[in-house]
Amino acid sequence: MVTISRWCQYLFMAMLTLPLLSSAMPMARAQSGGNAITLRSDVQEANAITGVITARGNVQIDYPARQIYATSAQARYFSEERRIVLSGDVVVLQEGNRLRAETVTYLIDEGRFVALPQPQEQVESVYILQDNPSQAEGGTQDSRANTAAPPPPSLNLSPIDAGDEAELNPSAP
Repeated sequence: MVTISRWCQYLFMAMLTLPLLSSAMPMARAQSGGNAITLRSDVQEANAITGVITARGNVQIDYPARQIYATSAQARYFSEERRIVLSGDVVVLQEGNRLRAETVTYLIDEGRFVALPQPQEQVESVYILQDNPSQAEGGTQDSRANTAAPPPPSLNLSPIDAGDEAELNPSAP
């Protein structure tokens, strides 16, 4: 049985986290310097003790500051570790690039994704590559050929080993 004080703790935690997650509150977005993450789902739970927010069912995440949009069946935000674990048919879009996997862990402070496939399957990534101006013009030299083109935006997808998987996704079997 949940006591009144425990229920108040849950409510207080939910009230603290909602302004950070809601796009319906432009004031929260302005106060956070534009780093707001919008989380939409059928069900959301916040645990005041562990600092974990769980979203289930038709999960959509929008993080405009880093041009990230993601969908999944479930998402868990671990506020202490500043990481998000998406699971169940995950699709992540960032600057035109796409990542598809069964589980994706996003390490917020590092801006890094770690993707794991279903058993016997693979992770799929599609990257948008920009043409090199000197190659696009048939190798002719001009003032643009000496200017280094900025690297194309990409998902920071890191290879992992079995030890990393257990650390990043403790709920994995």
